Amino acid sequence: MDYYQVLGVAKSASADEIKKAYRKLALKYHPDKNNGDKAAETKFKEVNEAYAVLSNKQKRQQYDTYGSTEFHQRFSEEDIFRGFDLNSILRQFGFGSASFGNASGFRTAAGGHDFSSIFGSAAGGMGCKGGGYASQPVRGKDLTYDLSVSLEEVLTGAEKTISLRHNGSPQNISVKIPKGIDSGKRLRLTGKGAPSPTNGPPGDLYLKITVQDHPEFVRQDDDLVVEKRIPFSKACMGTDLEITTLEGKRFKVKVPPGVQQESKLRIKGHGLPSGPIGERGDIYVKIAVRIPEQLSEEQQGVIDKLAETGL
Repeated sequence: MDYYQVLGVAKSASADEIKKAYRKLALKYHPDKNNGDKAAETKFKEVNEAYAVLSNKQKRQQYDTYGSTEFHQRFSEEDIFRGFDLNSILRQFGFGSASFGNASGFRTAAGGHDFSSIFGSAAGGMGCKGGGYASQPVRGKDLTYDLSVSLEEVLTGAEKTISLRHNGSPQNISVKIPKGIDSGKRLRLTGKGAPSPTNGPPGDLYLKITVQDHPEFVRQDDDLVVEKRIPFSKACMGTDLEITTLEGKRFKVKVPPGVQQESKLRIKGHGLPSGPIGERGDIYVKIAVRIPEQLSEEQQGVIDKLAETGL
């Protein structure tokens, strides 16, 4: 589905042109004006999804960058409808208000139209739950697949192939993992779920992402934390540490004399991206002072002398 075609505007359309086109179509296809018209219901779903993306500057830029198919692979239904307010537009037309309960469905406000009956998960890629009409073909079930990705794949993005079985036959599906993805995020592959039992549309496939633990770095949002242990003497006098980033770049970090336990030194801009086109976070080197559990006689003597000086 081409969002620009849905709204009937050019790809170069201004924000005002997009808003004007949306208002016109939302008024034309609103359920209160098209009671029982399934085609109008479908159009109403489509124009809302298109406006949810094209009215948001960042989402529109991402849609223009990746195109419709890859956009829906990279961004979940929660991403598409996050921050989209249907109420303010509908109230301008004199209709009852409705609002997003969450990305999985609409809830109606007092006096509003019951949108749960029309914003079913079968149309428009909206992924919204609803009862639908009994006369409509039954949509196939949505499927969920757990997919693990490495921290390196979070940094650069990746293309992975997963293997599923449909009706007993294996099927390989290619999916693009966007930069900056986090555990718990879901990617939707439209029409890759279970087939319909009544010749209706297939369900969708949701990939639930788990980011694997890394042997050296710990993720904190878009930042990476690496712990480096140094001996007590180096903590007192200072030292240099060599840090290798996820992409293999090496940095020399200067540890100042007198550094304290759990102090953090920053390498700016070499963490993880904050999304497919977002800026990168930082790397933080957390200092841990290594205290020996046992001392040799020579070390004990040195420590005794240091203790006499008040250290």
